[in-house]
Amino acid sequence: MTLRSSDHDAIDLILVPPVRDLGDGFSVRRALPSAHRRMVGPFIFFDQMGPAVFRGGEGLDVRPHPHIGLATITYLLDGEILHRDSLGSVQSIRPGEVNWMTAGSGIVHSERTAPELRPAGSSLFGLQTWIALPAQYEEHAPEFVHHKAAEIPKSEGEGLSLTLIAGTSDGLRSPVNTYSDMVYADLVLDAGARYRLKAEHVERALYVVSGDVMIEGQGGGFAQHELVIFKPGAEVVIRATSSARLMLVGGEPMAEPRHIYWNFVSSSKERIEQAKADWRAGRFPAVPEESEFIPLPQDPKPVRYP
Repeated sequence: MTLRSSDHDAIDLILVPPVRDLGDGFSVRRALPSAHRRMVGPFIFFDQMGPAVFRGGEGLDVRPHPHIGLATITYLLDGEILHRDSLGSVQSIRPGEVNWMTAGSGIVHSERTAPELRPAGSSLFGLQTWIALPAQYEEHAPEFVHHKAAEIPKSEGEGLSLTLIAGTSDGLRSPVNTYSDMVYADLVLDAGARYRLKAEHVERALYVVSGDVMIEGQGGGFAQHELVIFKPGAEVVIRATSSARLMLVGGEPMAEPRHIYWNFVSSSKERIEQAKADWRAGRFPAVPEESEFIPLPQDPKPVRYP
C-alpha cells in the first residue's frame, strides 16, 4: 500500500492500493483495510475486482468460505457472478444490481462464473465491500437480499450520473436495508463535469475507478485507483479532468474498534477465535450443491490483532 501526501486542508489521506494477482488472469486492488487506515465509516474492506477476461472454459471460482459480523455488498461494472450461500440463495448478479448479504452470526457463500457462461469466455469487473455491523447487530440472523438495477435510485444532470447503491446521499435513499448511517454511490462524470461533495456523513472517501479528477480551484489531482479520504466536515467541488468513474463511500464510524481476521469481523477477539474454531471443525452451515471449501489459513505465529 502506497501513501501519497496532499497539502489540501480537506484531505486526510490518499491511499494507492497494491495489485494482488489471484491467478488465471484475475487480480484485485485492496484499498481497505490498510496499515494507514482501517475503516471509512462502516466500510472495513474495499476490493476492486478485475477487470479480467476469462478464456473459454475458465471463470471465477471462489469456493465456499465463511463470514461473521459484517455485511457484504457486491456491485459489478461488467460481467456476471453466480452467488450461492448456506441459506439456499442462488442468485446471478449483473452490472447495476446490488447483492447485500448480512453475515451476522455466520454465513457461508461461494462466488463463481455460471456454467453456461464458461464455454465462450467472459469478462468481470466490479467492487466488493464489507460493512462492519454495529455491535447490537453483529449476531443478527444471516440474510441475503438482491436488488435489480431498476430499484436503485439515480440522479443525472450536467454531465453527472449518481447511482445510490446503499444509504443516503444528495436527496436520495437506497432501498437496500443497512444497519447504520452510510453512503455508497457510483459516480460517472463527463470531462469537465463537477460534483459537490457535501458533509452529509461524518467520514467520506472517493475511490477513482477510472479517469482523473481534481478539487475545483486547487492544483494537482487524483488518478485512477487512488482512494482519497476526506476530513470530517470538509466540503469540496470535485471536477473531472477527463471522463471519470468514482465510488463514494462513508458514513458514521463504529462506536467500538473492529478486529478483522481472514473473512471474520467482530468487536470481540474471542468471537473471532470461536469463528476460527467453528470453521476448522465444520460447524458452519454448508452451501447446497457445493462440496469444496476454502480452509482456514494457517497461523505462522500467534494472531495479533491490530
